[in-house]
Amino acid sequence: MSGQQRDKYVDWLRALSLIVVVVWHWAFTILEWKPHGPEPTSPLGFTSGLWILTWLLQVLPLFFYVGGHVHLLSWRRAKGRGTGIGAFVLRRIRALALPALFLSGVWVVIGAVVTYTFGVDWMWRVVLLVLSPLWFLGVYLVLIALLPVALWVHRRYDVLALIWLGGTALVVDVLRFRYGIEWAGWLNMIVVWGLAHQAGFFYDRVVELPRRYDAALLWTGLFALFGLVYSGIYPGSMVGVPGDKWSNMAPPTFVIVALLLFQIGLVEVLRPAMEQVLERPRWRRLNDFINRYSLPLFLFHTTGMAISLGLSWWLFGTLGDQIPPDLKWWLERPIAIIGPLICTTPVIYLFGRRRASVRQTQDKGVGGSISSTHG
Repeated sequence: MSGQQRDKYVDWLRALSLIVVVVWHWAFTILEWKPHGPEPTSPLGFTSGLWILTWLLQVLPLFFYVGGHVHLLSWRRAKGRGTGIGAFVLRRIRALALPALFLSGVWVVIGAVVTYTFGVDWMWRVVLLVLSPLWFLGVYLVLIALLPVALWVHRRYDVLALIWLGGTALVVDVLRFRYGIEWAGWLNMIVVWGLAHQAGFFYDRVVELPRRYDAALLWTGLFALFGLVYSGIYPGSMVGVPGDKWSNMAPPTFVIVALLLFQIGLVEVLRPAMEQVLERPRWRRLNDFINRYSLPLFLFHTTGMAISLGLSWWLFGTLGDQIPPDLKWWLERPIAIIGPLICTTPVIYLFGRRRASVRQTQDKGVGGSISSTHG
């Protein structure tokens, strides 16, 4: 960030939110092998009360919030250099879409080769599971494409945009749960995540508020969560859990709006302490390191997980998890990430070499980088 001090806390929140998703998938995905192939489930479906942890660990609302702030800053810098909004949006879309398309293409080829060579009918199920976490990048790309509209609405209507989006999300839930119009729920994929992204435009104002307002946001979101969950309408978990009548995430419900308020308040309450921590040399280096690798790690973490499971089956004949999870399974969670991490690292390295080659080519030509995460 030229000309001004970089907000290290923003970098930390963005990278940490991606890493939390990765660790959650590696450590807490239970795979059950059925005749049609692997089927994932959650340990939350076999426990009582642990769903409350998802109020902290489901961090996608925070990711979209920080993303909105970063896009606004990036646009202001690009505008200052004379870049048009169309060129800016296309560059941002390309930065995310190319790696995701590359990964998807590789797995489609692998799926086709394995299916037609070895007659493994469930291979497409594996491909779907590996690529399924990329759904949020698809939503993110749509929000980037809608950035000119979002910026106009922000300039014209300011905080009213958030109220309208929140109200729309609530109306969609009424149509879905009161009148049984299920397809309407999918509108909230854009409305709810669009609200979180739009809220990021107010990041600077939130930071400048007196500290008591941070606590006000936290408690408002927390009480709203309790009220909505214990109304009996919404599940308590912020991720899909087998046995729940529906999920708060697929598609998102109004509960995610309350979760967003709670998480914004929480990170602002923690800001003074975390900013001091991030000024320490070791933490500053850690912050720089995870920011460099968090997006590649997210893109390829399910690939590494698939490789790890394949090697486990080949070497030890083990495939699938204990269902329901026993005490041994829970005690193994800290080491469950080791195999996927080891298998993901070389994939990131190979991709990094390809990325560097593309960057050198572009530097000689039109300039820019397909993988810029900072604008």
